[in-house]
Amino acid sequence: TKAFCSCSTEFGGAPNTHVCPVCLGMPGALPVINKQMVEFALRFALAVNCEIQRYSKFDRKNYYYPDLAKAYQISQFYQPIALNGHLDVNVDGETKRIGITRIHMEEDAGKLVHSGASISTSDFSAVDYNRAGVPLIEIVSEPDMRSAAEARAYMEKLRAYLQYTGVCDGKMQEGSMRADVNLSVRPVGQKEFGTRTEMKNINSFKNLHDGLAYEICRQAEVLEEGGIIYQETRHWEPSRKRTVVMRVKETADDYRLFPDPDLAPFDLDDEFIDRCRGEIPELPDAKRVRFEADFGIKAADAEQIAGDPEFAEFF
Repeated sequence: TKAFCSCSTEFGGAPNTHVCPVCLGMPGALPVINKQMVEFALRFALAVNCEIQRYSKFDRKNYYYPDLAKAYQISQFYQPIALNGHLDVNVDGETKRIGITRIHMEEDAGKLVHSGASISTSDFSAVDYNRAGVPLIEIVSEPDMRSAAEARAYMEKLRAYLQYTGVCDGKMQEGSMRADVNLSVRPVGQKEFGTRTEMKNINSFKNLHDGLAYEICRQAEVLEEGGIIYQETRHWEPSRKRTVVMRVKETADDYRLFPDPDLAPFDLDDEFIDRCRGEIPELPDAKRVRFEADFGIKAADAEQIAGDPEFAEFF
C-alpha cells in the first residue's frame, strides 16, 4: 500500500482509481506512516553500509505542479533515516567505491500523460494520480562517478541490491526505479566542480548512459567556446538523442521546507533495527565471492550470475 494511506501501489490500474482523500490531498485528510515503508528503507540502508539514524522525521517540500495534488511532497530533508553508505562497482576490471550521502523516505508524485510524443511536442497533458503517495526511498550519491559507464554500473548494482533485499522489483519500464542524474564537467587540473545540470526521471540503463554521454559533450563544447553552464533541469529526448531545457533549477530555499505537522517524529530501537538486519539475504558481492570459490568460475561470470537474484538462485 501507499506511504501514508491504504491505497494500492499496483502498477497498471485505470487512471485515478488507486486514490483516496489522503493521497489526493483533500482538506482534513490526515496521513499515517506505513510501517512496511520504514522496514524496507532500513533493510536497504543496512545492506549498503549506511549509518542508521535512530531519530527520524518527515518534512513538507512545497512546490506547485499538476502531478502534486497537495502542492507539497512529504519527504525527509533535515533528518533522514540513513547516512554515509557505499557500494563497490566494477568497470573494465577495476573496482571503485561510490559513496552514498544519504537515504531518505518520501512519497511519489502523480504521472503526467502527454498527448504527443514528448513534453515539448504535446498540446496538453492529462494527470494520473495512481502513483501519488507511492512509497519511495531516494538514494543520494556522492559525486564519485567519472564516466557514463561508471554511472550505469552503479545503477545496475543498486538495482541488484534492491531486488535482493525485496525492496523493489527493479522494473524501470514501470517506474519502480528511476534516476535523477546530476552532471558537471571541469577543466583538467581544476579542483572545484563545475556548475551542474540535472536530468529527471531517467527510466532505463540505455537512456542513463546515452543521456550522460550527450550532456558531457554538450557541456564541454559550451565551456570550450567560452560559454556559461547554467544550473537547470534538462529533459532527455531519446528519439532526438539530445537534452532540452525544462526549467531553471530550484534551490532548497525555493521549496520552503518545514517539519510536517501531521506526522510525528519517530525513534527506531535496537530490536527493530536488528530484526531488519536479520532479514537481509546473502548479497551480490558475497554471492560472487562464494561462486568463485565454490565453483571455480571466472570473476566476470560470477558477477554476471550474482547480479540477478532469480538467475543466481537457479544457478
